[in-house]
Amino acid sequence: MANHLATETSPYLLQHAHNPVDWWPWGDDALSRARAEQRPILLSIGYAACHWCHVMERESFENEETAALMNANFVCIKVDREERPDIDAIYMQATQAMTGHGGWPMTVFLTPEGEPFYAGTYFPPEDRQGMPGFPRVLGGVADAWANKQASVTKTTASMRDLYAQSTERTRPTGALDEALLSRAMSSLVQRYEPRFGGFDGAPKFPPTMTLDFLLRQWARTGEAQALEMATHTFRSMARGGIYDQVGGGFSRYSVDAYWLVPHFEKMLYDNALLVRLGANLWQATRELEFRRVTEETIGWLAREMTSPDGGFYSSLDADSEGHEGRYYVWDAGELDTLLGEDADLVRTYWGVTADGNFEGRNILFVPRDPADVADEQGVTPSELRTAIDRATRILYDARERRVRPARDEKILAGWNGLMLRGLAEAARAFGDAELRAMAVRNGEFLFRTLVRGDRVLRSYKDGVAKIPGFLEDYAAVALGAHALYQLTFDRIWLDRARTLADAIMLRFWDAGTQAFFDTANDAEVLVTRPRDVTDNAIPSGSSLAAELCLLLGDLLAESEYTERARYLLETLAEPMARYPTAFGHALGAADMAVRGAVEVAIAGDPGDGAFGSFAREVANRYVPSLVLAGGEGRAAKGIALLKDRGGVEPVAYVCRAYACELPADDPALLGRQLDALRGRTGSTAG
Repeated sequence: MANHLATETSPYLLQHAHNPVDWWPWGDDALSRARAEQRPILLSIGYAACHWCHVMERESFENEETAALMNANFVCIKVDREERPDIDAIYMQATQAMTGHGGWPMTVFLTPEGEPFYAGTYFPPEDRQGMPGFPRVLGGVADAWANKQASVTKTTASMRDLYAQSTERTRPTGALDEALLSRAMSSLVQRYEPRFGGFDGAPKFPPTMTLDFLLRQWARTGEAQALEMATHTFRSMARGGIYDQVGGGFSRYSVDAYWLVPHFEKMLYDNALLVRLGANLWQATRELEFRRVTEETIGWLAREMTSPDGGFYSSLDADSEGHEGRYYVWDAGELDTLLGEDADLVRTYWGVTADGNFEGRNILFVPRDPADVADEQGVTPSELRTAIDRATRILYDARERRVRPARDEKILAGWNGLMLRGLAEAARAFGDAELRAMAVRNGEFLFRTLVRGDRVLRSYKDGVAKIPGFLEDYAAVALGAHALYQLTFDRIWLDRARTLADAIMLRFWDAGTQAFFDTANDAEVLVTRPRDVTDNAIPSGSSLAAELCLLLGDLLAESEYTERARYLLETLAEPMARYPTAFGHALGAADMAVRGAVEVAIAGDPGDGAFGSFAREVANRYVPSLVLAGGEGRAAKGIALLKDRGGVEPVAYVCRAYACELPADDPALLGRQLDALRGRTGSTAG
């Protein structure tokens, strides 16, 4: 018999719809019941691709006796953290404060008013390795609620104090200047792991936003070490098991320090950030491997993660056939059978052995430089690449006959916005018409299904769009629209980005706190209004909003946008300098605030071939904090960089703080002007 989750659209919630637990979705019905009966709430938070969420479901939520304990003592609520990042953030803060760590599945016990008083993550079905068994936890919490209210009250009071900090008025913590960026760079150098790239030890998550800052640092200062750290880390990930060598796309993280054994789930947001970084690295270095890996990741997106109407799905599970990674690993004998005369070469390239590197089977990775493998095997690098491409097609077809991991087919506005931005930048960098069409199609889908006027909805599935959007949704979709403007020069995308930026200023900025909150001022009232400024797996809503405001503030000469973004970054100045890996995206915005945008205006008709030649000169280069405008007439109205520009033929201007070089009437001259900027910081802080 189904529980109350049966009418939900979230695949994660539907996974639990037939548990014997009397699960409720978060909402008035469940919360009102808890208050009416004065029963505590058992809140379980996870997501569809979460391996340990599946484990806890099998061990506990499908167990009749455990479910009976839950149903007898608690109102049980299930939340998909991807649909409700606000609820997840609020109770993750409490879990980390109570236990010193966080993760999913997250298990939090609340008063009927929603205040947390006990928390943990995964609990085993019985006492194990120092962890209490879940039935014992349930009994202890039920006893505390019934007989130890003083202890419960003390804990909830401390949580209220914790939450109160997020509503205190913000203050600048330092200056936005070169010293801040230099301190951040020094900290990253100290924490860098030079052998395999990345920072610190295992487990290793792709530090994509930090690598983006390093690439900016190199382009602005000429600091070769910054480029080496960025390229070596990306290359190491691309050659590791964290990257799907057969199907493209990156897994969420590596359990080891050398990117070999991934946690096999694939998330849209990771790949969105990595597509953008890969395209930017290609612009900076022209390294073919970076372009290939980026295009393969987009190929995975197109084949496996795109809905019929152009939206991008959320994730692929780590498990299939009840085992983590089963879909992705190989026996050495399988490769021999499938690949024939290529087998020995391919096995050497991908580090395949009879014993394997993961539970007796092989995660494919590239343990040695391909040039060394080619030399050892007596083939040219081109012949090696041809053999690997041939093997990849054969293995992909063979893998398709296996049981595929489950796919979470909900479409999230913020994650789609991040991928739209990455895809649009890749299309521009590679000059690829198919990628351009794919990006435009996704943009049209988002503004047709998840944007209603100046409001964004969070989630779409099966024709249903629901849940008011969060700051990250508004800002990421707006940045995606802005990237489409820079790709197409179609004014509609800029206007859409501005509409959402104005909505952010109206609904998410709080004048009393002088900060952006993650929920709108008319959103559901929770125990606190969440505001997380750190860049974790995805950029924070605040850092996305800051970058959006800086870009549009420069493009449209809107000082209110710029001033608000600068103030927000000033409140983060000291944390950014001291803890740069926690503020990677914010540091990218700080680069623009400190050093100014690189402004490029192309006056003329975007449909003209000569105009396209100028646009290609810009796209061929990595230009940090680029503000790119193009068009004429009505399409140029209100764009400060295009005011009083133009003539009979297209002409381009390279500017800093609206002070421009001589107009370039030849694309080659524009290219030379852009090249001359490399290594010049041009600070405009003030």
